[in-house]
Amino acid sequence: MQPDGPYRFTEVMGVCQVGRAWWAVDGQDRLVTVAVLEPVVAEDPAWRRAFSGMADALAAPGGGGRPYLAADFTAAAPWVAYAADGGPGADYLFLALGHEIRSERPDDDGTVAMLQVPPADQSQPAPWAIQGDPTQARSVSAPPQQVSSPPDQAFAPPQPVSVPPHQTNSPPHQVSVPPHQVSVPPYQVSSPPEQVSTPPAFPHPDQPVSVPPQDPFAAPARRIQPSAPPRRQPGLWAALAALLLVAVVGGGVGLWAISADHSAEPEATPTVPSTAFPSATPVNPGLKPWAQAALRSPEERALATVGPSMVFVEVIFTGYVRNKQDNALLRKTPITFNRRCTGFVVNHDGHVLTNSQCVRPTQDIVLNNALGALGNALVAEGGLNAKDVPAFIRARMRTAVFTGIEPGAQPDAKLYGQLNVAKGDVTDSPAIPGAVVQSLALEAGNIALVKLAQENLPAAELNTAPAVAQDTSLLILGYTTTDTSYRTASYNVLSKSVTVTGVDTQSPVNPYRINEDLGIYSRGGIAIDPAGRVVGMLDNDLLRPDKANRVVVPVSTMTGLLAGAGIQNSLGEPDKLYRSGLDAYFAGQNATAVDRFDAVVEGSPTNLLARSYRQAAVDSGGGEDSSGRPGWAVPLLAGSGGALAVGLVVLLVMLARRRDRTA
Repeated sequence: MQPDGPYRFTEVMGVCQVGRAWWAVDGQDRLVTVAVLEPVVAEDPAWRRAFSGMADALAAPGGGGRPYLAADFTAAAPWVAYAADGGPGADYLFLALGHEIRSERPDDDGTVAMLQVPPADQSQPAPWAIQGDPTQARSVSAPPQQVSSPPDQAFAPPQPVSVPPHQTNSPPHQVSVPPHQVSVPPYQVSSPPEQVSTPPAFPHPDQPVSVPPQDPFAAPARRIQPSAPPRRQPGLWAALAALLLVAVVGGGVGLWAISADHSAEPEATPTVPSTAFPSATPVNPGLKPWAQAALRSPEERALATVGPSMVFVEVIFTGYVRNKQDNALLRKTPITFNRRCTGFVVNHDGHVLTNSQCVRPTQDIVLNNALGALGNALVAEGGLNAKDVPAFIRARMRTAVFTGIEPGAQPDAKLYGQLNVAKGDVTDSPAIPGAVVQSLALEAGNIALVKLAQENLPAAELNTAPAVAQDTSLLILGYTTTDTSYRTASYNVLSKSVTVTGVDTQSPVNPYRINEDLGIYSRGGIAIDPAGRVVGMLDNDLLRPDKANRVVVPVSTMTGLLAGAGIQNSLGEPDKLYRSGLDAYFAGQNATAVDRFDAVVEGSPTNLLARSYRQAAVDSGGGEDSSGRPGWAVPLLAGSGGALAVGLVVLLVMLARRRDRTA
């Protein structure tokens, strides 16, 4: 029967003599482990206090454990829940109480559950000692003031007594001792198996029996028998054959395992230790959650969940700057400028949400950018001083216009998206061309829907009912760069933990304001909840002098835009499998994680984080390593060597015995 609690219990992780450890998921489908004390054990107040005391002691600083997510120490079956992120969990709590969790229930050995309680002056509860399975006993022995003894005896150890079979399983009686008396070690009550005397299988006559003498020469059989032929040694030949087989198999595996290191070049996947990721890997996913959050923490898991969906968006505008009155060209050669920002995949078919002013800016913004590019070109040619560029832009804003090849035509605009690590001015692969489907004006939310010309992209999940208010903590993600050369700059995804400082109730979209930002290119980036789901999009805070990206447009604006365009927030099968692989990885089920990440890598090649976490699971003991050699090769080779050594010893013993017999 599953215990009561706010979690959905999926399966039993293991059992011990006083309780069970469960796998469970919370209301947000996050994996947790729950330690549940058996109700029959919890009936004893001392066990209930020990269970809660140990959980609090482990959660205290320096206690050797970790804080728990939730607990109920007053329930009929007290429980404590821990995050399933690879750290100490439910099994560790029972281990601290002196009982190791096993994968199956231990057999009933007929002994009585006994408690040993530390002295009253001890600062924290010590592990408990117990014998037997408390669920099989009628009652659990009391704290140190109680000593369990055999029936009708108070303090003497039991004497072996043969009892009928129907009495061997009777529960023992308990004798209480006043609290001031010294505790006595518990004695086990055991009944030796019933012994039954069996008469001999042949008769013993009471009187000797007379036998008539026989003539030895009268026997018809031969008195001198020929020597028997030497006995064959089938065991010796079988041992030799087994040794030869082990040697051949082990040698073949060994040669193959060694040659695997010198075979074809392995797949370019990161090589990471079981407890950390490297700072540089052959596969560069753009976002490295293990480097931006504590290892195997909920923050790392949230970043890993949403990271593959991040998109670097670049729009390249090309046109001509003309005089507004007579359409005269201010420069005969075309003017080109770029606008760069962040977006994220909202549907696995290639639909992306991003910032509207980035991909479809107003005419004033386009003209300002074009005049800035023209001013910089004049500076490079020596026709304008760099310090005069701002004044040049202001003066031409009233008299110039940015058009296409013909007056009145729109300038050319080409949009590209890149996943993982991105570079500016890239128009071929891995850049993916795209087009704006629909956009919202600045006052309506400043969000645009873009369709990239590639499907099966890793998508993010929207949290359509987020609980965001002042002082809520969020994680924000967006593209940024540290390069100073604009044209050749590389862009990576950066994350940061922020706090909501307030909600703008005067705006129609009710955006949130946050206390940190990620830089100018993070516009169109996202804010996520602890489960890695999107709750908003980053935008400029126009009330700030620096116009920093510290406004979060709520997710309701995104869902409204998607509904108007007839597009749904949809995850592909590789996305679901990727999240399932993360569940297994952060639960320590590395072999399962490797299998699921393998399928993700095949079904969604742009999800480079799946490759990184696959290799992390491999290096944690989950399967084939980066050289192409299965993880079972080394154990098999070692086992073959051990079997060969044991076989040689057995063979030598058999040869020695044969020599002794022949001597």
